Amino acid sequence: MYMYFPRLRDLREDMDMNQTQIAEVLGIKQTVYSRYERGFQTLPTEHLIKLADFYNVSTDYILGRSNSKKI
Repeated sequence: MYMYFPRLRDLREDMDMNQTQIAEVLGIKQTVYSRYERGFQTLPTEHLIKLADFYNVSTDYILGRSNSKKI
């Protein structure tokens, strides 16, 4: 079972970036990143950390465990 993290899309759109641009940050293909956003593929811990650093938010915020963006 995969988990859906709607904040991935929200954070990306807040920066006016597309999926291809974020996939490049992670060093993956856009189709893989799209699966992360839609919850069709597990988000690896290394990508979660890289996205949290990129967006300057906590991993808990991305995971929906906190409403605070602060690290």
